[in-house]
Amino acid sequence: MAEDLVLDTAIRDWVLIPLSVVMVLIGVLRYFVSKLMRSSSVPDPKIVKEGQVIIRARNLRAAANFIPAKSFRSRKAYYSNEENGLLHVPKGQAQNAQAQMFSDPNMAMDMMKKNLSMIIPQTLTFAWVNFFFSGFVAAKIPFPLTQRFRSMLQNGIDLSTVDVSYVSSRSWYFLNLFGLRGLFSLILGEENATDDTQRMMQMSGFGFDPSKSLGAEKDGLDIVQHEWALPKFEQRAEAVLRKLVS
Repeated sequence: MAEDLVLDTAIRDWVLIPLSVVMVLIGVLRYFVSKLMRSSSVPDPKIVKEGQVIIRARNLRAAANFIPAKSFRSRKAYYSNEENGLLHVPKGQAQNAQAQMFSDPNMAMDMMKKNLSMIIPQTLTFAWVNFFFSGFVAAKIPFPLTQRFRSMLQNGIDLSTVDVSYVSSRSWYFLNLFGLRGLFSLILGEENATDDTQRMMQMSGFGFDPSKSLGAEKDGLDIVQHEWALPKFEQRAEAVLRKLVS
């Protein structure tokens, strides 16, 4: 049977609150450091143009049923024509994203700066938490949880008799590390540089490949089956008006 613990208020004042405040301050500091380390190079006009074409084609695919069939076919040919369509990428012009990164030293340097701005602060913070706050039970979840959450919430505590709803200090660090994106969005705005989950995913890749995105959007536009929705709306409006009149 799981044991109930009585948490000392000193743990709240000297472990839980300081750890949460430090994580927020480190995230804000890392945001401004990332802005200072970011290069001020002008973006490639070709990449910007291809990104805008993808957005326009995506909007056409989403609103295809709200324009007549003839208009949709003309716009579809404008984007996905095999000869001069905006979404068509010749095989010889497709550029590998990895080769693009190595050909552009600024891109490789920016990626290295982003990785360093994430790895160094989190390594130092984890060492600080592991040295000063290891082994503390910092908080308690106000609702019951299953045993599957034990490894996530009680990292550093090897006691199977403790209830799963108790959170260790090390687990609280990881919860703040990956769960403060909403708070940073409120403080710093949506376009912030503190999303560690996306950075960890980007560390295994080499950047954006526009040729693949253009090809994927072209395939998605080709398989769209047009069905004009406005006549149905007219019939529904007519049926509603008849009910109101009668």
